[in-house]
Amino acid sequence: MNTILYKQQLSQDVFLMRLHAPLIAEERQAGQFIILQTDDDYGERIPLTIADADTIEGSITIIFQVVGKTTKHLATFNVGDKLPALLGPLGKPTHIENFGRAVCVCGGIGVAPMHPIAQALKNAGNHVTVIIGARTEELIILQKEMSAIADELIICTDDGTAGIKALVTAPLKELCEQELKPDIVIAIGPPVMMKFCAETTRPYKVFTQVSLNTIMVDGTGMCGGCRVNVGKEVKFVCVDGPEFDGHLVDFDNMIARLNAYKEIERTHYKCFVEKAFNKNVKEVQL
Repeated sequence: MNTILYKQQLSQDVFLMRLHAPLIAEERQAGQFIILQTDDDYGERIPLTIADADTIEGSITIIFQVVGKTTKHLATFNVGDKLPALLGPLGKPTHIENFGRAVCVCGGIGVAPMHPIAQALKNAGNHVTVIIGARTEELIILQKEMSAIADELIICTDDGTAGIKALVTAPLKELCEQELKPDIVIAIGPPVMMKFCAETTRPYKVFTQVSLNTIMVDGTGMCGGCRVNVGKEVKFVCVDGPEFDGHLVDFDNMIARLNAYKEIERTHYKCFVEKAFNKNVKEVQL
């Protein structure tokens, strides 16, 4: 169980893996995630969205970006290696129905969790427009897969090396200004991107759903680390979400909380990298 069946590097720091997990593959729905562990005993547990599943192979696909100690360690695993722990599917599935015109806005690695959602929306009969944003062409992932799903695919890059030179909010605003404006917008990406997507659609009263999986820690609702303010309520992303009404999310509070442990994360990451290269560094005590 939990054997890595396939590994591919999509860009400099982004990797795709297929994991043997037949029970999760059978049960998963769009929008759900898994928790995995790369170390035995007391290793860190991290949540990753299920990007795809194959019930015949009995596998699930995860796509992750190397940003910290555990993702750096996970990137060293190869085909045939086994993960010590894998739990899922977790989280509430995305609500899917025939809304009419659906716009999926994804920034950076957010394309990965958006893939099964766009697929489910298309299968439900929606007209699907996908907007992908990245800093540069080399960081765009799953373009071919999204093109196969979408009725319309719009690529945005900060430097203009692919698609149009614009932020994802520019084409989103244009779509909202059309006579046939979107019936639903789903945004997944960096919190700042999701915040401004929600602000872009607010004047047009287009329901906008955002996925807040970046703030999850434990994934089971016990640690309280993923609490966010949604309207006048406090929600736990891992059990109440990960998807919420973007017009009600307090993004400023969420972004401030995400930055609270940046220094600790950098310290652990530096320690792991240095130990990996045999520099005889002692474990950091916090």
